Amino acid sequence: MGWISRSLTVSLTAGTAVGGVAVGAYLGLVTAAVPLDLGVGRRTRPLGPQTVDIRAAREMVFDLLAEPYLGRATRALREKVTVLERGSDMALAAHRTPVSRHLTATTVETVRFTRPERVDFRLVRGPVPHVVEQFLLTEQPFGTRLEYTGELGTDLWAVGEWWGSAVARRWEQAVAETFHAVRTEAERRAGRR
Repeated sequence: MGWISRSLTVSLTAGTAVGGVAVGAYLGLVTAAVPLDLGVGRRTRPLGPQTVDIRAAREMVFDLLAEPYLGRATRALREKVTVLERGSDMALAAHRTPVSRHLTATTVETVRFTRPERVDFRLVRGPVPHVVEQFLLTEQPFGTRLEYTGELGTDLWAVGEWWGSAVARRWEQAVAETFHAVRTEAERRAGRR
């Protein structure tokens, strides 16, 4: 009977260890603390497009987008974006995005500014190995059209494709929230002038 007890103890310990490693790997991947870039079975998918029309001048909208990276960010934005390195037209920034009530993903991206028509993002570290995005600003009779497009890539064929779809949903939701905030603030500022 002693060998059955020992076998059961070993099996339970091994199962607990494997379960702990699986949970740790999942949490590390979701929060981008443990990025996975294998370069095997890479699949890409589009992000966007998303478009918002803003009743404000293109230069004002561009300045509002660039402010947290090249200027002084508001306290609310400092809780979401930390600039790690800054130049005259480019920044390396950590972005914090809530994934659930208790989890926050931290991605690191380069952000390049082409005044006043374009902002480009390239993922350095995140929950997927590849993301490139752009915000395009075009002048319109009413003000500015802000458009988002991008590409997200994952590894490991179908498993990566499934993971990429889950990440893309949250990624695009974060962009939609940003667009809403930018439109609200730009139109508020334009109304003051």
